[in-house]
Amino acid sequence: MKKIVVSFLLMLAVAQVSQAQEEGKFRVGLEAGYTMPSGGGGVLFAIEPKYNIADNMNIGIRFESAAMAKNVEVGPASAEASLTASMSYSGTFDYYFNSGTSSFAPFFGAGVGYSSLGSIGFDITDEEEIEGDAELEVDGKFGGLLRAGFEAGKFRLAATYNLIGKTDLGEGVEVKNSYLGISLGFYLGGGKWKK
Repeated sequence: MKKIVVSFLLMLAVAQVSQAQEEGKFRVGLEAGYTMPSGGGGVLFAIEPKYNIADNMNIGIRFESAAMAKNVEVGPASAEASLTASMSYSGTFDYYFNSGTSSFAPFFGAGVGYSSLGSIGFDITDEEEIEGDAELEVDGKFGGLLRAGFEAGKFRLAATYNLIGKTDLGEGVEVKNSYLGISLGFYLGGGKWKK
């Protein structure tokens, strides 16, 4: 555990030497985190190439893969559902609240895109102790994202809410696809925050 803490502190010290973001520069972000869908959890990985349109604004394309497990209510029955890895592709915009005097930069962002959802597998148990398994293919959905967080040097901590429409499985059964993701990452390139 001590090695992990020391490694993290060393990475923060290196990040303070190499600040981030100037107009007209490209940068690439890499993130990993935890997803919180309705009644479950999972992991996410993302890569996001960006272009700095101003010293405090950038646009990008986010490629995110998320693997999640959820609980779904099916009338009197409860179902444990596992959603295989899904991919989302979003155009993004971030605005940074930074005047260029510090390497700490809070931000707010948004995006729109498409999510290709994986198949959903169910393990169903109802009150009458009838059990069964099922697997359903799910169509992709258009959606968006809202996010906020901060960057310190080259590191980034973000909370992202992915707005994805519900999936109708028929017979009044719907699966909520929206989820909150908390991620930690870093980025390469982009220039300097601190002038």
